[in-house]
Amino acid sequence: MARQLFELYGTDPARVFSPFCWRSRMALAHKGLDFDSVPWRFTEAARLAFANYDKVPVLVDGDAVVVDSFAIAKHLDAAYPDAPSLMHGNAEPYAFIGAWTDTVLHAGVAGLVVSDIPPLLDAADSAYFVQSREARFRKPLAEVTAGREDRLPAFRASLLPLRHALRGRDFLGGAAPDYADYTVFGGFMWARSVSPLPLLEADDIIHAWRERMLDLHGGMARRAPCFGA
Repeated sequence: MARQLFELYGTDPARVFSPFCWRSRMALAHKGLDFDSVPWRFTEAARLAFANYDKVPVLVDGDAVVVDSFAIAKHLDAAYPDAPSLMHGNAEPYAFIGAWTDTVLHAGVAGLVVSDIPPLLDAADSAYFVQSREARFRKPLAEVTAGREDRLPAFRASLLPLRHALRGRDFLGGAAPDYADYTVFGGFMWARSVSPLPLLEADDIIHAWRERMLDLHGGMARRAPCFGA
């Protein structure tokens, strides 16, 4: 049975826009592992009943069914120790990177791009997405992203720890990328996949890092459908 990765799509089956799915597809590419991408959409929770889970990514790897992007990365390092390591034998520091990414980067990105997502979805998924996100933000999505160009400087300032971490190195992992890079990069691929808003200035060290990330693994991420620059 071919390795399968269940990933979030909209109406375009080529546009993967979940930041967590991007973490897993970059991790698989890092390991040199082929996989079949299985399209999954917001209103298809029943299709993941086999995994006892209701979100993606879900990896089916032989007899193993692994849910959650961080668990998938740990599985890949354990199951394929002879392939390049994602977390160098210690997953704990990467949990902090994930927490920072989820609470700072993703929160900031969401407030800038969330209203761009409904047009990418079919009617049922769009209705679900709007209802659930407006409940989360407690306001219409158009109000969430209103004045976003004026809020870009504050978002960019929030990324200062990432700039410091990248000084003097090509990747968070050092000379080569590791799972820290893939964790953070997923957030930028999310924005790039759903919105034309330019999150980064061209002279930003993070922009240069993101360009290197886009070119990894034969340019897999750069070739993906996107709106953003």
